[in-house]
This record gives sequence, C-alpha cells and structure tokens, in this order.
Amino acid sequence: MEWQLFADLSEVAGDDTVTVAVPTDDPTVQDALDALVADYPALGDRVLAADGSLAAHVNVLVNGVTVDADDLDTAIAAGDELAMFPPVSGG
Repeated sequence: MEWQLFADLSEVAGDDTVTVAVPTDDPTVQDALDALVADYPALGDRVLAADGSLAAHVNVLVNGVTVDADDLDTAIAAGDELAMFPPVSGG
C-alpha cells in the first residue's frame, strides 16, 4: 500500500511517498497504519498516542475522504490513495 505523507511526517519518513507491505488479503486502514509504523518506527512517535491508537491530531484520508480513529477498520484495496496529515495551522 502506498502512503502520501505531508509536512513533517514526510521528513520523518525520509520521503513524501512510501510503500508498505500489508500482510493480509483483506486489509484495513489499521493494517496499513500498522505496516507504516513497523517500517518507519519514528513515525509512531509522531502519529500514535501513548496507548498505540491513532493520535487525535493526525488526519488519515482514504481516496480523499477522512477516516476517523473509530473507523480504522475500514477496508482498503490495492490502488486506494492513503494520506496522512499532521495538524496544520496558518496565520
């Protein structure tokens, strides 16, 4: 699965697009997130809460649609666009 990472998340991963292997035939957003953090452990410090859940300030999108932390069991398929944004503020 391919992730698009934005802002400092891309800096932590070393690239704005990363590909991870999801070891299941019926992957979910949570499976892809687990694979991302396994391949890029430094991202875990940035995107996961102390209990291992998705941090409230991180935005995950699938095909341009926001996926809430309660919906990480949403099914995904090859070719879906996964994206992750840290909090963004402007002035």
